[in-house]
Amino acid sequence: MNLPDLVTEALKLPVTERAHLAETLLESLDALSEAEHHDLWTEEAARRDAELDSDPSRGRPAAEVFRDARARLR
Repeated sequence: MNLPDLVTEALKLPVTERAHLAETLLESLDALSEAEHHDLWTEEAARRDAELDSDPSRGRPAAEVFRDARARLR
């Protein structure tokens, strides 16, 4: 089963089962090595960079991002 199909099926679960699945998946990340974490973040950064390269209008100025983040912390 591919990831989009798996997500579609997971979203059909009752909320308590989805919460349990999410908890299990998050706990599984704790078992990753430092190198695996590094690889995942490198992959995510490359994905986001490619996304911005393909559509620069999706980007936001850093000042705006930090302002919004600070507002959410209040």
